[in-house]
Amino acid sequence: MAVTGLGKVRNKRKQEEVEEVEKGPFAGAVDLEMHSEDEAEDEDQKGDDASDDGDVDEFPEIDAASDSDEESDEEEEDADDLDEEDTLDENSDADSDLHIFPKSKKVVSNITGQTKVVYPEIEPDYDSDSSTEDDPNRVGNIPMHWYDDLPHLGYNINGKKVLRPAKGDELDRFLQTVEDPNSWTTAFDKNTQMDKPLSAEELDIIRRLQAGENPDAEYDPYEPTIEWFTGKGKEEVMPLSSAPEPKRRWLPSKWEKQKIMKIVRAIRQGRIVGSKPTAADKKQQFYAIWNEPPSNQPPPLPAPKPKLPTNSESYNPPEEYLPTEEERKQWENTDPEDRERDYLPHKYPALRLVPAYDQFIKQRFNRQLDLYLAPRIQRVKLNVDPNSLLPKLPSPNSLRPFPNYKSLQFMHTKARVRCLSISPDGAWVASGDESGVISLWEVNVGREVKRWNLGSKVGAIEWCPRLDACFLVAGTEERLHFFIPPNISPAMLTTTQSILAPATLPPTTQSLIKWISTSGAAEDGPILTIELPSASGLSRQLTWHRKGDYLASVSSSETQGSVWMHQISRRHSQAPFKKIKGAVQMVLFHPTKPHFFVATQRYVRLYNLAEQKLLKTLMPGIKWISSMDIHPSGDHIIVGGYDRKLCWFDLELSEKPYKVLRYHSRAIRSLHFHPTYPLFASSSDDGSIQIFHARVYSDLMTDPLIVPLKILRGHDIQEGLGVLQIKWVNKQPWLVSAGADGSVSLWCS
Repeated sequence: MAVTGLGKVRNKRKQEEVEEVEKGPFAGAVDLEMHSEDEAEDEDQKGDDASDDGDVDEFPEIDAASDSDEESDEEEEDADDLDEEDTLDENSDADSDLHIFPKSKKVVSNITGQTKVVYPEIEPDYDSDSSTEDDPNRVGNIPMHWYDDLPHLGYNINGKKVLRPAKGDELDRFLQTVEDPNSWTTAFDKNTQMDKPLSAEELDIIRRLQAGENPDAEYDPYEPTIEWFTGKGKEEVMPLSSAPEPKRRWLPSKWEKQKIMKIVRAIRQGRIVGSKPTAADKKQQFYAIWNEPPSNQPPPLPAPKPKLPTNSESYNPPEEYLPTEEERKQWENTDPEDRERDYLPHKYPALRLVPAYDQFIKQRFNRQLDLYLAPRIQRVKLNVDPNSLLPKLPSPNSLRPFPNYKSLQFMHTKARVRCLSISPDGAWVASGDESGVISLWEVNVGREVKRWNLGSKVGAIEWCPRLDACFLVAGTEERLHFFIPPNISPAMLTTTQSILAPATLPPTTQSLIKWISTSGAAEDGPILTIELPSASGLSRQLTWHRKGDYLASVSSSETQGSVWMHQISRRHSQAPFKKIKGAVQMVLFHPTKPHFFVATQRYVRLYNLAEQKLLKTLMPGIKWISSMDIHPSGDHIIVGGYDRKLCWFDLELSEKPYKVLRYHSRAIRSLHFHPTYPLFASSSDDGSIQIFHARVYSDLMTDPLIVPLKILRGHDIQEGLGVLQIKWVNKQPWLVSAGADGSVSLWCS
C-alpha cells in the first residue's frame, strides 16, 4: 500500500506539469481552466505536490507480502486512469506540421516509470475504415470456371462458402451506363465476379494498345543507340563460349562411313555406273546471244491498245461538243475520280495555236501502271448452245399414262378435308373433314354410299391392306375407330368381324390403352374403338404394316407417348420408344424388311424392329419435315418440308439427299408413290399438285430417272392452306386429292 500511495503522489505531480505544458492556444485565449473529477478531489494536496523538486524518484521496491488480488486490481485501474490523464505531448509541433492521423501520445507508465507511446482507439465509423464494406473474395488462385453452375464462388479460409454477388440484367446495365458516366471505365473481375474501376494508368495502357502504340509510356523508340561493343576498351577479347570442342569435330562419323561403303559396294557391283569422260571439243563454240531461246511456254499476251481519240479531243471540235459555262463549273467542282472525262474540249482556230498537253506525263505514267499492275487474261469465248447444257430428258408424251385432268369432284360442305384413303381394290374412297364427318364414295361415279358422323375432328384415315378383309380406321381426339363398309360379300364380312370382334377375346394385359368392342350393327357405327391415353391429342397419321396386323399411330402430342403400335390379333398396344429426340411428325413401315422409319422435325431415323437398334439417320437439311413416303422397292424415300424442299434419298448411297427439288412456291403438305406405276406426286399450300415420273432401275450403277410431267391446279386456297393430302388409286394411274376448300377431286389420265 505504501508503494501505491507514493506512486499516486508522484503521478499527480507530473500530471500538473503536463497540464501546464499542454495548455493550448484556445485555453490561453479564453483563460479557462478545466479540471477533472480527480483534480477536484485532490486540490487539498497541491501544497504538498508543489514542495517537490520535480525530479523523478527511483522505482520503489515492491513488498511481495503486501500484495493481494484486490490491491492488484485497484493498482491496475488506477494505473490505467493515470495513463490516460497523465500525457505529455512533446512532439505536438511536429505532428501538427505533418498532419499525421492518428496522433500518438507519450505517457509515463505507472508500473515501470518509463515513457511509452499510446495511440487513440479507432472508432468503427464511416470515416475510420471500411468495416461496412463486403470482404473481398479470397478463395485463392483456383480456376473460377469450376463454379460457373453453382451459386457460390468458392470457400474462404474458414471453409465457408463465398456467395456469388447479385447481377443485374441487361436493362440494369444499360441504366447504369446512363446514370454513371464512369461506367465505361470498369472491367469485369472473374475472382470477385463484379466490375472494378480501372485506374488512370490502366486506361492509358488500353488507349495505347488501341492506337497501336507501345503500352509503356516511358518507352522512347528514337533514343540513341548504345554502342556496347564498339569503341576503345569495348572490343570483345574472349570467345563467346569457353566450352571444350566436342569429339565429333575430329572423330570420323561412323554413319558417314556406312553411307560411303554402301555407295562403294554399289559401284563394285555395277549398280552405279559413272559417266564416260568425253573428249573436249577444240572447236570454238559461238552462241547467238540476241536470238530468243525456244520455249514451250505460250507467248506473252499483247498489251491492250489505248483508246483512239474522239471528236471531242479534236483541236477544232463541233459546237455541240463544247461545254457551256454551267457544265464547265460543274466539271471543275467535281472530284477528278468522279469526272466522266478527264479533259474539257477546247476550240482553236489553227493547229499551230494548240498548246502543249499538260496531262501528257500523267497519262503516260498511268498507262505504265496499268501495264505493270493490271493482270492480263486472255478470255476465250465459247460458242455453246444453252439448250445443250440442259439434261436430256424424255418427252412427257412418251411417259404416259399419268393424270392430266379432273374427272370427278366430291364436296364436304361444312369444313375442310384433312385426310382421305383409298381401298386396296381401288373401288372406294373414304374422306374425313374437320367437322367429324366421314364419307364413303365410289371412285368410278363419285356417288356417296355411307356417311358416319363422329362428332369430333378427323385427323387421319387409313384402309387395311389385307385383301381377305375390308375395314378402315379413323383417328380422332384420343380415339381410333374401326369401320366396316357396306355392300361387301358375306364371306369377307364374316372374316372382318372375326378379326375385329372375335368370339373369344385374347387375354388382356395391363396397358394405358383400352380396346372397346361395340355391340350392334357394324354398319351404323364403329365395330371397335381404341382409347389412347389422355392428353394424346389428335391422331394426325395412321399407317399399316404390309400384312395388315400391325397399325402405327402418331398423335399431336410431343411426348414419348405420341407413337403407338397396335396389334389387331392380340389386341395389344405398346409404345416402341421410351425417349424420343424431337417431336415425331410421321412414321412408316418398310415394305419388305422389319424396318421402321421415324421422321422428327429435322431428321429421319431408320430402326430395325427385330434387333431393336438404330440403323441410320438421314439428314435432309429441312427446317421442318411435313410428309414422307417410301418407294415400293424399299430402297428410296422422299421427304417433304414446310420450307418447300423435296429431298430424294437413296438408302444404299448416302445419308445426305441424292437430289433436292424445289418446284413449289409454298409449304409441301403431302407426298405419295404410286404402288405399281413409276409415278409420285406432291401437293402444296400453293394449290397445285406436281406429277413426276420416277423410274428406279435394278442396276445399282444407274441413277433414278426423275422427270417432271404435269402441274394440276383445281383447288382453291382457303386461309393459307391448299391441297392437304393426295393418294394414288391402286392399279390405275389416277390421283385423289383433298383440299382446304372442302373438295375431294379425282384426277384421271
